[in-house]
Amino acid sequence: MGAGATAGVPPATGAWREGDPPGRRRWYAAEQPLPLESGGELPGVRLAFETWGRLAPDASNAVLVLHALTGDSHAAGPAGPGHPTPGWWDALIGPGRALDTDRWFVVAPNVLGGCQGSTGPAAARPDGRRAWGGAFPFLTQRDQVSAEAGLADALGIGRWALVLGGSMGGMRALEWAVSRPERTDALLLLATTAAASAEQIAWAGIQLHAIRGDPHWRGGDYHDTGHGPHTGLGLARRLAHVTYRSEPELQARFGRLPQDAQDPWRGGRYRVESYLDHHAAKLIRRFDAASYVVLTEAMNAHDAGRGRGGTRAALARVTARTLVAGVDSDRLYPPDQQRELAALIPGADRPRTVESPYGHDGFLIETEQVGALVRELLG
Repeated sequence: MGAGATAGVPPATGAWREGDPPGRRRWYAAEQPLPLESGGELPGVRLAFETWGRLAPDASNAVLVLHALTGDSHAAGPAGPGHPTPGWWDALIGPGRALDTDRWFVVAPNVLGGCQGSTGPAAARPDGRRAWGGAFPFLTQRDQVSAEAGLADALGIGRWALVLGGSMGGMRALEWAVSRPERTDALLLLATTAAASAEQIAWAGIQLHAIRGDPHWRGGDYHDTGHGPHTGLGLARRLAHVTYRSEPELQARFGRLPQDAQDPWRGGRYRVESYLDHHAAKLIRRFDAASYVVLTEAMNAHDAGRGRGGTRAALARVTARTLVAGVDSDRLYPPDQQRELAALIPGADRPRTVESPYGHDGFLIETEQVGALVRELLG
């Protein structure tokens, strides 16, 4: 959980750092620096990843699961040493589940730029002297997929039976299918888009300002100071979480009720405020503010059509059997964006709808509906 953590006091970063329990993680280390789309290269790339099941002798049963912004490689399994939270898609992965690990070899990497074991701002530079911090380079989804392709090569996987992800994970899944169609047999895109919209960039931009405006941000060089930009990261999380849920759900759950016996007219909180405070406090202890910045900027940069003749030309490259699904109550990645993907990807079936009151988070919560889509693709 990073240096400086004591009971009741958050560490400077919630990142996994050397010396912390490894949990179920394994590591892939690239032999060569990674060329970056923005120019230059990133040396010393490592990706943390977890696997479930057994790879077939011909490597034909491999499935790539890609996480969203504050996710990690721990897609399945309980919380424990090295893993502050249970698997975020635990209900989908395991014997007899949609991703049946008696049949499929499931791989979930922590994204490049992330903070749970992969190379990112909280990780040590190649010389080992200090964290990358504010010197960490700008990344795009294409850079992240290039690193994941290196992991696939190291595992002996030439073609994925299925690549799937939601939100930011869906961006990377789409990039796999566009940039490496020969390596992507089937594709499941959930609550994602072909390119970040102006509104998505606007919401993200406010979150970036909150983090960078925190006096403890220090240009991103706070990892070994004993105090991170917790106020800024907490504000970013509160704002993001509102966009992840739906207005009817928040109203039904909290309405105008005060928290416990508190009086909002006299400095107390409403229940919905307490709910957001809770999620902010949780994230501060398990995530890194600089990774939040790097990954958010990569999401803002997402545009499958960049340098490829536009969205239509880029999506025409996809050869994978494809399903695209949106959440009916999603106000951050509205269903129109998934309808566009389904319309422009050759052979994609009609866009599917995940019915949920939970907004964007529905792709994480409605595992029965998502599992049905997985089974449809995998047969």
